[in-house]
Formats: sequence, structure tokens, C-alpha cells
Amino acid sequence: MTGKATSEASAPAPEETTSEPAKKPTPEASGEVAAPEPPGEGQAPQSQEPVPEAPAPAAPTTPKPAPPSEDVPSVPLKLTLEDVSSSSVTVSWEPPEKLGRLGLQGYVLERCGEGASEWVPVNARPLMVTQQTLRNLALGDKFTLRVSAVSSAGAGPPAVLDKLIHIQESIEAPKIRVPRHLRQTYIRHVGESVNMQIPFQGKPKPQASWTHNGQALNSQQASVRNGDQDTILFIRKAQRSDSGRYELTLRVEGLEAKAAIDILVIEKPAPPSSIRVLDIWGSNAALEWTPPEDTGNTELLGYTVQKADKKTGQWFTVLERYHPTTCTISNLVVGNAYSFRVFSENQCGLSDSAAVTKELAHIRKADITAKPKEITEQRDFSEAPSFTQPLADHTSTPGYSTQLFCSVRASPKPKITWMKNKMDIQGDPRYRAISDQGICILEIRKPSPFDSGVYTCKAVNVLGEASVDCRLEVKASATH
Repeated sequence: MTGKATSEASAPAPEETTSEPAKKPTPEASGEVAAPEPPGEGQAPQSQEPVPEAPAPAAPTTPKPAPPSEDVPSVPLKLTLEDVSSSSVTVSWEPPEKLGRLGLQGYVLERCGEGASEWVPVNARPLMVTQQTLRNLALGDKFTLRVSAVSSAGAGPPAVLDKLIHIQESIEAPKIRVPRHLRQTYIRHVGESVNMQIPFQGKPKPQASWTHNGQALNSQQASVRNGDQDTILFIRKAQRSDSGRYELTLRVEGLEAKAAIDILVIEKPAPPSSIRVLDIWGSNAALEWTPPEDTGNTELLGYTVQKADKKTGQWFTVLERYHPTTCTISNLVVGNAYSFRVFSENQCGLSDSAAVTKELAHIRKADITAKPKEITEQRDFSEAPSFTQPLADHTSTPGYSTQLFCSVRASPKPKITWMKNKMDIQGDPRYRAISDQGICILEIRKPSPFDSGVYTCKAVNVLGEASVDCRLEVKASATH
């Protein structure tokens, strides 16, 4: 029986089926083909007459082919490719409609390589199964399959798989695993190297490609190394032009995955363009400056303001990370002359140079005019309240006591009242007010963010009143 199945694989089905019943009289088979001639069927002795006649063999040229033998099964149904892996193939089918008069003995599965003409049996003898798995296949194999139903009379016509099978590495959709520190904007300083290693998954090995701001990556700007499980983008010395969005694309057999990484290359900012003294009064000086033309490719964290006494020439920081472009410097020593300078600051640090005032700010003493002849005269020194030093905006840290202070001049001595957001805070145990020789101080004990607001100092006497305001901001710590 095994020999018969192999013969079926190498020869057309009709020859197999007709060769098995060779013991039957050939004239009977010829008579079936020439059925349209009734007289020929009734006279057996005359069956020798059509043989020598030339026109008799012309009958098989009719469109309808000769029917297959009833002894062999018909074609198996619904031959289907169930699964293909990197080393195996599984196919299934359904029994034929006709099993043949002699009964079904099983099925023979055969394979034929791409470009070959010979069908090779997969199983040596017929198996009574309707699903079969071919194992231990080699990567790169290309072949097709067919299956035939077999009876004791031979194999019936085969069912052939309608597509070529290609054994290749199993496909796994690509996945990109962006490291945590690259999920936010990746900040580097000018001149530093950029070395981004991005792990990925996928089978077979994904094809990785990079773009910068939607354009193909410049090989002179950055180099890329693609491995089996990761890709590395490397820039030896980053420049500000390297900033932007880098997009990684992985492709595997028509499947695709993408990830975007933002890089910002920064450097120190330029100093403010200019600085000048707006006004001088009492022991105060008002300053104004213009922002820098170049912020270093990132936002500014603020400005650092410093002062220097002409006598010593030493610079002292007055304000740090100060955001406005105007400020008032207080507590200057009367009679001294000061220079002021301002630095810009970003994540890289302070600007390399500063904007410096061109002229000195002289804190002058009040003019006193002596009139000896009028000493004996009775003079009225009464004066309505006026503040010689206003309150200054202040920032404090929760839990650390802070003080607000100002100075007032008035005669007779004025009554001092402190208010928060226009509400009198006299008697509140959280506050302690001190007034001595015209110096007014408000101490806030262990402030909290609730104590932020606008504070007012009001001085009143019989001749009038005056008030000054400032804003206190109590910033919560980062852990809050």
C-alpha cells in the first residue's frame, strides 16, 4: 500500500485509478466511452470492429472527462494551513465526500519544495488523521503540501494547498522601552556629549531609524549604532542646533513602533543689556535693567543683584533669583557712594559678566542750615507723619520668624498701627510690633503660607496720617 501512495505522488490521479482495475475487459471500458452508439453495446462479438477503425478513438475528445474509479476516495475537503512557526507547520483537512467502495484506509501527506517537481511523502503509510504537524523544519524552507485519501485500490486525487509555505523566524511586534530619564526633556550643556541607549524588543531583528525634527539624521551631526536589542544615538559635542525632537522608528514585517525624545542643549545666558539708577531717596536706591538678548536657549531663573561701596570696592549680593527687572535697594549707608551690577541666571548658572551702573549712587546727608540769630525764637516743630523708609517686599520660609521694618518721621509722636490685608492685627499673639525712635518693626513668629499677604504700617497724629505697604510671601518647602 505504501508503494501505491508513493506512485500516486509521482503520477496523475487518473492513471492510478485506471491502472488498478486492469483485470476487467478493456472493451467494456471502451464501450462505456462510446455509449452514444446503442448497437455497439448489444453485440459483444462486434467489439473488435471499432478497434481497427481510425474514427473510434476520437470519442474521448468530448469536453466531459472520464469519471474516476468508484473504488478510490474523492478529494479531501478544506485543506487548511493552521499554524506556521520557525520550525513547524500544521495543516488540517476534512474527509472526502466519497470514501470509495473499498473503504478508507487513511491519508497520505506530501510536500514539494519551491521550484521542484517531485512530491515526497511525509508519512510512510496512510494515517487515519485529519490534522498533521511537520516538525524540525529549517529556517528559509519554502514548499507546498498536498493530501490524498487512500483505499486498498490506491490513492484518490489530492487536495493541494493553494499557497507556498515559508519557514522563517517567528514575528514579534516591535516595542520600544524608553528609559525613565528620557521621558522628559533631556537637558545637556553646550560641549557635553549626548549618549542615549534605547532598549527595544521584536523578532526578527527590527530595522531602527532616527529622525531629527522630522528630517533624516545628519551623519556628521550624530552617529547611530543599532544592536539586536537596543539602539544608541551619540553626539560627541552637543551644540544648541542639536536641540529638538528625535524620533525612533522600529519596523518588523510591516509592523511599526515609534518613540519621541526631546533634547534641549543650553548654555549660560548673556548679561542684562543695561542697568541704571532710577532714583535715590533717604538710604534707598531704585534700579532698573533690561533683560539679556540671549537667555542661553532656556528660560531664566532670575537675576542676582549686587552692590559695592566705593570705599571698599567689595561686592555683596543683595537679591538672588529675583524675577522683576526693577528693584529698590535699602539700608544704604548715608554719606557713601555705591555701584550696582546685575547677573542673569539659568540652569547653567550665572552669566559670565554683569551689567554695571555707569554712575555712582551717592547717599547724601540731609542739609542742615544754621540760623544763630533765630535760636532764641520760638519755633513750631510739629509735622504730619511721613515715612522716610518704606516697607520692602519680603519672602520668608515657613517656621522661621521674620521681620518687616520701616521708618517714620512725625511730631508729635504718631500712633503706629499694623494691618494685614487691611485688617487690624493688633493683639494677635502671632505678631509683635515694636516702635522706637521712628523705627517701626513687625515681627511675625514662625510664619506659615497662611501669613502671606499685604501688610500695612499706618502712622497717625493730630496733623495727619501716612501709610506704607509691602507684600510678604511665605513659600512652602519642596517637601510640602
